[in-house]
Amino acid sequence: MLLDKFGKFLQSIDLKTYRDKFRPIKLVEMDLPKEIQAIGMLYKVYWDEKKFLNFENFYKEYLISKKVELEIFRKKITMCKDCFYRGLPARIYRTWASIITQIHAGYVAESVFGDGTVTMSAELDHQGADFQVNYRGVALNYQVKKETHSREVRKQKESQVKLGGEFVDILYNVPANDIFENPKTKKGEWRKPYKEFMANKNLERFKNGFVVFTVNSFKEKKKEIDNSLK
Repeated sequence: MLLDKFGKFLQSIDLKTYRDKFRPIKLVEMDLPKEIQAIGMLYKVYWDEKKFLNFENFYKEYLISKKVELEIFRKKITMCKDCFYRGLPARIYRTWASIITQIHAGYVAESVFGDGTVTMSAELDHQGADFQVNYRGVALNYQVKKETHSREVRKQKESQVKLGGEFVDILYNVPANDIFENPKTKKGEWRKPYKEFMANKNLERFKNGFVVFTVNSFKEKKKEIDNSLK
């Protein structure tokens, strides 16, 4: 089952090492033109082609495919080669970590609604939907709404083109890592963010730190559609 395979892939990632390596690097923080954004390639590799590459291998493929466009952009912004290519992996990593979590949500949704019901692409992304579900003639445009105290978060999408169907928000709450490392206060009580997260049946946290959606995030909507079509 693809969901299980992708879940195991996420759990195999050494998230802490990546965070420690890339979090301090903020050299390439400007808006990137569409031609060098990694989003389209991420959907192609992890969703369309089902190739579950680690970050290093994905980044190598990205550099090869965008080699000319990257150099054109670097020269345009007049950034030295050393600075640009030291900062670029950190920038692409942040997109990578965010999108593969979102792609996992797509696999979870497909396990609920059925094979072939989920669509994910850069085009949908630019139209404001993280992924679209087409189930029994109903189009659902899912948007992941991220709630976090961390600065490492992608900006919310703004729909640029009117997209048909119903928009559905699913909340993605990411407590800071230290909440899980030290879930209790000095008085021995569970910290509030930890209690709230553990009570949330829509999310699950893997041991390596990835927070992912569970089937509960989608079952209620499926039930609602099934009941309306009885």
